[in-house]
Amino acid sequence: MQRILGLDVGTKTIGVAVSDPLGWTAQGVTTIARGKLVDDLRELADLVAVYNASRLVVGYPRNMDGSAGEQAHFVERFVESLRAAIALPVELVDERLTTRQAQRAMLELQVKAKRRKELIDQQAAALILQTFLDREARAAREAQQSVRNEE
Repeated sequence: MQRILGLDVGTKTIGVAVSDPLGWTAQGVTTIARGKLVDDLRELADLVAVYNASRLVVGYPRNMDGSAGEQAHFVERFVESLRAAIALPVELVDERLTTRQAQRAMLELQVKAKRRKELIDQQAAALILQTFLDREARAAREAQQSVRNEE
């Protein structure tokens, strides 16, 4: 199986995570400092090639009530550019509270403040990607169970 890249897209940085080849786990790999859009897309295309990614998963920052706010619209525009630049499927995954979860996990692990700042976006990307991987695995198990029940 090919790997999947997970992205936490912000206005200043893009956190990047990658799945293992079997699609079971997600690990943070880097944080891209945002520059010109064309440069950001080129850097992402390079990562797609390095990891032989077959799909991209992008965090979609909904408001707590589920509506799409200003940041969600920002991500939608970025995803349009991403789809035009990289010919891979792009999935959006609800990312509410992922940055907070990443911060809390690093505090529990007693990661120093400077290192936390460096890691937060890629850890949020890993949480986004892991949510997607878990959802896909759950759907596959349910499909297998459904086939067994029909037999």
